[in-house]
Amino acid sequence: MAKQAIENEEILFQGVLKWLILSMACGVIVAVVVGTFLIVLYKGIDFVYGLGVWKYVLIPSGLLASLYSIKIFAPAAAGHGTDRVIEAIHYKAAVIPFSIVPVKIISTLFTLIPGAVVGTEGPSVQIGAALMSEMSKIFKLSVKERKKLVICGVSAALSSVFGAPVAGAVFGVEVLFVGEIFYPVLLPAFISAIMAYMVCLNLGVPYGLPVPLIPDLDFVMSGWCVLASFFFGLICIFHIEFTHFIARIFNKFVLPDWAKSLIASSLILIVVAFSGEEFLGMGERGLKRVLSGESLVGYAFFIKSFLLAVTLSGGGSGGVLTPTFYIGAAAGALFASVFGLNIAFFGALGFIGCIAGSVNTPIAATFLAVELFGASIAPFAGIVCIITYMISGARSLYPTQILIRPKSDDFVLADPLDKKSWQVKPVKDKSEK
Repeated sequence: MAKQAIENEEILFQGVLKWLILSMACGVIVAVVVGTFLIVLYKGIDFVYGLGVWKYVLIPSGLLASLYSIKIFAPAAAGHGTDRVIEAIHYKAAVIPFSIVPVKIISTLFTLIPGAVVGTEGPSVQIGAALMSEMSKIFKLSVKERKKLVICGVSAALSSVFGAPVAGAVFGVEVLFVGEIFYPVLLPAFISAIMAYMVCLNLGVPYGLPVPLIPDLDFVMSGWCVLASFFFGLICIFHIEFTHFIARIFNKFVLPDWAKSLIASSLILIVVAFSGEEFLGMGERGLKRVLSGESLVGYAFFIKSFLLAVTLSGGGSGGVLTPTFYIGAAAGALFASVFGLNIAFFGALGFIGCIAGSVNTPIAATFLAVELFGASIAPFAGIVCIITYMISGARSLYPTQILIRPKSDDFVLADPLDKKSWQVKPVKDKSEK
């Protein structure tokens, strides 16, 4: 028994040492590539922002350039990135072409610098995953180990983008399977995320959001958070369904891709003509305004969701989470304005709640709230994230997510082999009891 115990400890020690080295390398490699990408992107956005009205001419050309750079050089880089990575892990043994890395960087720069509406996390996740998929080939890792390393790449990429290593690590593990977390991946995911964050800080990647004043925890404020959670859940349902609806409409158009791209650009420019540039880009300026206590127009979440769907349908390359930050914050500001509450505080809760509900990651979203806004927001964030997550149901901005466990015991799988066939349990006839 003693000999067996020693052998067990040796195996565990060797495994920890091996993944300590691999995950540290993962964090450094992903952070250097993603951090450099983010710095170039932010500098490009600042440059174009100062061009005046001429910058709007770049939106159609940017979408077309994004569309054809992907079509010609790496078709697998199409879309918002994270969903493709989840699909590769589930169905393709986590094999991701290395060509995605340069193409995803270039296509996202073409999309975001002119002002089209996407986020940075999707491309970053796909870049990190592709880098680690290639690294797994170099070290001749098994399929199981490759999946593990690719998840580390996802966590490192998210940590690089959010500036929140714990949330990045948990998100990378939680987003794959709704209802279950795979604990063996947590250690390397945490190491990769922490290493990536430290490297990005040294590279000069800018982080930081305004921190709202957090109220004391009491029954009244908890009640308002519960009420807000139901509202955020409805916003998530709208956002998910509306985004997929716009995508289906574009898919039904019997038109060449370049025509769809021009239609998308025209729709973006029409919104600009009537509403100005408030809704362009990732939405960071609007997000910071809300977290500083400023209100937005009541329909801001609707416009942002529409522009995100249009950009992706028109060939744009980018993520869905960063614009969802804005959508959630706008929803929180709207809720607070209607009931005379603290706009900054409920904007922060909407920001993290809509992430929990839109991509089914309540634990990661709660950690994100704590890392961005401080420990005192934790109980409020926990309430909002869990309730919003429950209300959004089996929906997701990532269609390839697999729901391992239902959000209610009243649901069962109609087909045990189809993980998307959840439905309400049939009611037994009283005569059968």
